[in-house]
Amino acid sequence: MNIVTGSSTALITPFKNGKLDEQKYAQLIQRQINNGMDAVCPVGTTGESATLTHDEHKRCIEIAVEVCKGTNTKVLAGAGSNATHEAIEIAKHAQSCGVDAIFSVSPYYNKPSQEGLYQHYKAIAEAVPELPFMLYNVPGRTGVDILADTAIRLFDDVENIYGIKEATGSLERTVELLSRRPDFKVFSGDDAIDYPILANGGAGITSVTSNLMPDLKSQLVSKALSGDFAGAKAINDKLYPLNSVMFCEANPIPVKAAMYIAGLLDTLEYRLPLVAPSKENMKKIEEVMKNYDIKGL
Repeated sequence: MNIVTGSSTALITPFKNGKLDEQKYAQLIQRQINNGMDAVCPVGTTGESATLTHDEHKRCIEIAVEVCKGTNTKVLAGAGSNATHEAIEIAKHAQSCGVDAIFSVSPYYNKPSQEGLYQHYKAIAEAVPELPFMLYNVPGRTGVDILADTAIRLFDDVENIYGIKEATGSLERTVELLSRRPDFKVFSGDDAIDYPILANGGAGITSVTSNLMPDLKSQLVSKALSGDFAGAKAINDKLYPLNSVMFCEANPIPVKAAMYIAGLLDTLEYRLPLVAPSKENMKKIEEVMKNYDIKGL
């Protein structure tokens, strides 16, 4: 099983006149490839997956596979839902498209028990047994935490579950997981703590900020995984103000605004109930961005 590790980007989904902007999406993915990212992650929660239609969700995965074909950049596709049968349907479509791996956000709103989470993930992963599978834990958004015991149980019991995107904000959680299962691939899901997670044995990152700065994010991971921790920390420190302002409002509101300011997006569009940042936060984002060299398309 060829697993996906290293630097990956939680892709935003560009809209134009309320519809998926397929041409712009392909351009943004190509920019990630050009700047050395190991993988792209279409239709995760940063991609506003909760408000995409099923057809749009599937099309985003198809475009990512088309653009990455023949390159060194892998596709780690989002296949999450709070309905297990829907997640299975998306996972099977992703597999048929030829993705390299999938990740699946924990069910939001339902608040399942740990046993419910176990059965949910077991069912999805076993529906696509040949496809490497990554758990995605972001309790601040979903209302449910995949506890370490549950994550390890899934890793032990389900052959194609190889890792977890950890967005609890807890370094202790990463320490616990890797102390108990050193082969479990932990990805940082919080931009600000990419370096400490990698320095503790993390296998990669899934970044929001790399929508803007794929060059520095790919360098950060490359340095950390090759043992240049001082170099990785220097990049992590340099990016801290940008990482911080990217969460001044709910993700992906700030990162889309920043991409629009940088000229990476032609239109600033979200799907309701998300709306543009406040004027005050827009100014904050603009001020912070002045300190960075953001490469164009």
